[in-house]
Amino acid sequence: MNITSIITVNYNQPAVTIDFLKSVRANTDQNNVEVILVDNGSVENHEAAYRAAYPALVYIRSEENLGFAGGNNLGIRVAKGDYLLLLNNDTEISDNLVTAMVAEFEEHPEIGLLSPLILYYENPGVIQYAGFTPMNYMTCRNEGIGSFAKNNGQYDNDSRETAYCHGAAMMCRRTDLGQVGLMAENFFLYYEELDWCEKFKKAGKKIWFTGKTKIYHKESMSVGKESNIKTYFMTRNRMLFIRRNTGPLNTLFFSLYFILIAASKQMVLYLMKGRGDLVKWVIKGLWWNFTHSKNSNELGFKIV
Repeated sequence: MNITSIITVNYNQPAVTIDFLKSVRANTDQNNVEVILVDNGSVENHEAAYRAAYPALVYIRSEENLGFAGGNNLGIRVAKGDYLLLLNNDTEISDNLVTAMVAEFEEHPEIGLLSPLILYYENPGVIQYAGFTPMNYMTCRNEGIGSFAKNNGQYDNDSRETAYCHGAAMMCRRTDLGQVGLMAENFFLYYEELDWCEKFKKAGKKIWFTGKTKIYHKESMSVGKESNIKTYFMTRNRMLFIRRNTGPLNTLFFSLYFILIAASKQMVLYLMKGRGDLVKWVIKGLWWNFTHSKNSNELGFKIV
């Protein structure tokens, strides 16, 4: 009997996390599932409430915020399952999620990472994710497949290779991690799941999407509020992703494009919107890449 370890990371979202645990409890066979919650530097400890929502919970508390990759890696290291399913704590699942995803792996041994159809929780008739197009490594841009389209069941029987998985829901085999390794923790926030997909591809594995099951994501359909941390890590990690996954010549051409066109345009837009305070974080994100190696674990941003 295959066991699936479901891993989720919480950072100061107790109510959302409790709803997630209740959803997992209601929609899985607990004999086949291990649920691991990494409490990732949260201010308050709500372990008792989490255990009330899911009594068999494996609870891990980190006093330090380790970021998305670090938190998930902490859970992966203690997981006992044959399959590892990383789920955002702001998701709720469908009743066949685990069984359908495991079935895809058993039918397609070439799969390395797998994501399901993702719908917006507040707008369940609208698609957030049905795959990604390939990356343009000269601009570090790609597009979501099906994003914001009405869900008419057009992906219900879809099972195919895609360019990237979605960080809100990713499954892999435990055995593949010996070759692929864990997620790179120096990203901290943004792009780490794309980098992980690249590592699976380099190991000869395929990135896969299935519409045979789905999750509901509580992420807003609107663009999130700009902040220092988002601006910094989106800038820093876009360049870091290219440095880690392309050769020197591509990195050079991307850097010229990014600095002279994309980042410069973004700084002008911030100034026009009266957000001159964010300009320095674009510059800091760029500068980090010129002062640190691509494997440096120094974040360059104080996490509080």
